[in-house]
Amino acid sequence: MANSLQDRVALNNGVQMPWFGLGVFKVKEGSEVVESVKAAIKNGYRSIDTAAVYKNEEGVGQAVAEAMKEYGVSREELFITSKVWNSDQGYQSTLDAFELSLKKLGLDYLDLYLIHWPVKEKYKETWKALEKIYKDGKVRAIGVSNFHVHHLEDLLSEASIVPAVDQIEFHPYLSQPELREYTPNKGIRLEAWSPLAQGHILKDEVIGKIAANHGKTPAQVVLRWDLQQEVVTIPKSVHEERIIENANIFDFALSDSEMEAINALNKNERVGSDPDNFNF
Repeated sequence: MANSLQDRVALNNGVQMPWFGLGVFKVKEGSEVVESVKAAIKNGYRSIDTAAVYKNEEGVGQAVAEAMKEYGVSREELFITSKVWNSDQGYQSTLDAFELSLKKLGLDYLDLYLIHWPVKEKYKETWKALEKIYKDGKVRAIGVSNFHVHHLEDLLSEASIVPAVDQIEFHPYLSQPELREYTPNKGIRLEAWSPLAQGHILKDEVIGKIAANHGKTPAQVVLRWDLQQEVVTIPKSVHEERIIENANIFDFALSDSEMEAINALNKNERVGSDPDNFNF
């Protein structure tokens, strides 16, 4: 379990991934994403998660280049993730989409590349493309996003490489017990997107009381809960003070009873789309 912002977890191929990072979903291309990513790296973050559909890969790449120069951070210290969008899925189109993402980011390789959603009839061919990219040494690890257990089972029936990561919507109102039970046995690491349920979870009375007990914010309690569940987490923020605050979760721990109280909040309630009913 993570004890500092610099702590990492070994993925199923031995690659070390930071437990905690910055997500840039809905962060505007240009100065907003550049300044957000630079603020994160300046304050000790090493993992940045973007995607082709976010349309901010160029800004992320600019921020990474500037941060390495200004803060003396090496490329090897950073962990950069992107994802192939639904309309680009398929074998050759995925290979092309990956090269475009790499070009926009201005990088020689990615640390993690994910299938963004399980597009029916396409994700197996898409996965074959990811396996090629991985075997060609252009990405250090490959994985999926928004895959239910049945999607993973279907993919694994033909895959030659087991996904290293499944990035899913995960928060106390959607704690995904089926995936949490299934993935450890397959060597797949869960990663949380929308860990704060787009802010909805922050008004919960149970979380508020636990936060008060620790002198922490509700957001810090939820993010700490993620890590104690051994789920990698990537909260989004565009404000430096919030970026710092989100990461200030390594000086306290939730008790077993507090963890159980938060676990009991699950109601299978999504803020995003259901992967089985997504309009691809």
